[in-house]
Amino acid sequence: MIAKQAIPSAVRAKWPVVILLSLGMVIAYVDRANLSALLGLKSFQDWMRLDDTGRGLLNSVFFWSYALLQIPAGWLVDRYGPKRPYAFGFAIGSLASAASGMVQGMGQLVAARLVLGMGESVSTAASLRWIRLNCAEEERGLATGILFAGTKVGAAVGVPITVALVLHFNWRLMFILSGVGGLVWLVAWLLTVQDSPAGAPAERSDGNRVVPPERVRILELLATPAVAGILLGTFAYNYFIYFCLTWLPAYFTEARHLSPEAMSLYTMFSFGGMAAVGIVAGWMADRFIARGGNPVRVRRLFTMLGFVVASTELIGILSQSNAVALFFAIFSLTGLGLATANYWALTQTIFPSAAVGRMVGIQNFASNLSGIVAPITTGWLKHKTGGYGAAGFVVLAMLVLGLVSYGWLVRENAGERFKAGG
Repeated sequence: MIAKQAIPSAVRAKWPVVILLSLGMVIAYVDRANLSALLGLKSFQDWMRLDDTGRGLLNSVFFWSYALLQIPAGWLVDRYGPKRPYAFGFAIGSLASAASGMVQGMGQLVAARLVLGMGESVSTAASLRWIRLNCAEEERGLATGILFAGTKVGAAVGVPITVALVLHFNWRLMFILSGVGGLVWLVAWLLTVQDSPAGAPAERSDGNRVVPPERVRILELLATPAVAGILLGTFAYNYFIYFCLTWLPAYFTEARHLSPEAMSLYTMFSFGGMAAVGIVAGWMADRFIARGGNPVRVRRLFTMLGFVVASTELIGILSQSNAVALFFAIFSLTGLGLATANYWALTQTIFPSAAVGRMVGIQNFASNLSGIVAPITTGWLKHKTGGYGAAGFVVLAMLVLGLVSYGWLVRENAGERFKAGG
């Protein structure tokens, strides 16, 4: 029997807030995708005097600060609640995005991307802690699917928006509009969401109390096979995501010889399909769980299926046919959507609510290490080999790692020792 956590009276309309959280992710991922789209344009490459290795390095800069601050961001969210840390970080990120349009060289652009990573570091932990505190187990798949659909919609629309603004105006105005536009969301967040008593125990429907954050021993949580599996699987999942987010536009234009307009269209279809499947897969998992399915088993199965379908991307990369390559670029990313909501909801299922911010921070640290490794590795391999084949084999190896990690380490009884804590 799944214990349903009571919804705080301060938040009476959960689904509008979930949609608002998803829109925040859309904006964040537009900020991430715009540079990768820009780096796929020859004019910007020439202005920055970038080779393949330099492009890979610049694509990874955002993740240096973003990954490093994940665990501190999770602690802030557990300590102070989602509202204020998220608002503060979002304001910094929006200003850094706008400032990117005023840079005069490589060094200033690197600095702006580092500050952008600092500002956005709190977004995932704040969003998932809000969902953990306000949505029951059989609602979290859909809520998490809606949330992370925003990351894919942001990647999908970020590229065509970037290309359109650059072609009709210039890349400086593109950055400025992206940053200033995000401040509209910040106003909505401040007016809609009320502060939650982050450090206070919350009531559960079974009459128990959720332990406060200071009582949860993070080292004890980390010393479990389930955490090892989740962290390895998260790294593997996001290696493919960031390979696509940072290099897919360049792959379309350079290896498949698409125009900038066609490149933006196929990128949009790839990430848009993933967003749609992520929502549906989260909802389907919720329905299985509501009918008595084991939450860990159900969400793990969806996650593993996502890795299997995603591995078909290598077929497209190795194919000589543009039609085959473009089909599998869309099919593989869309299929990975089976995992999107469920691998994050699985973390919320296993671990107590008082530690969700920190556990999400740790998981997102692993996630964004891949954001550093994937673009640099891909750029280096492309520079050495002249193509994307070797990078495709690395992607396949990572997806196999993720599949094995969830299948072997994340078991049905993974959360038993933490039940008393929430």
